[in-house]
Amino acid sequence: MELIATGALMGLGGTVAMDIWAEVLNRFAGQPKPNWANVGRWSGHTLRGKLFHDSIAEAAPVASETALGWGVHYGVGVLYGVMFVLIVGTAWVAAPTFLPVWIFALITIAAGWFLLQPGMGLGWAASRTDTPWKVRIMGLIAHTVFGLGMYLTAILLS
Repeated sequence: MELIATGALMGLGGTVAMDIWAEVLNRFAGQPKPNWANVGRWSGHTLRGKLFHDSIAEAAPVASETALGWGVHYGVGVLYGVMFVLIVGTAWVAAPTFLPVWIFALITIAAGWFLLQPGMGLGWAASRTDTPWKVRIMGLIAHTVFGLGMYLTAILLS
């Protein structure tokens, strides 16, 4: 049970780091913040059986979609943290190193590229956006920050 709690805290730390990164990009580079309402709308429709949309912005609104989107964002982050520690085990948790958690964090972008983005109508790996390579690179950087946040949390907990 302690291992799962550690993973949950690591996922929480990684998600907070990702959100701080988004805030820094918004304030200093004018990068728009993630729209968690769209994620909430997509999640709400997914629970009702509709996974793929031409445009999530044109889909019917879902009650409390912004709160739902934030909840999904943090829930997925916590889930990833738990998955990671269950994969690497107690030896890694006792002596964390960055490379395994970074590789794992980069792998997790697959869910965004091949489920979330096409589900919201953005295409596979953001292929239907105006700047797909920018979206992909920014996603890889954000997931690197997620991994860094998980790693730093693991160090604090070890």
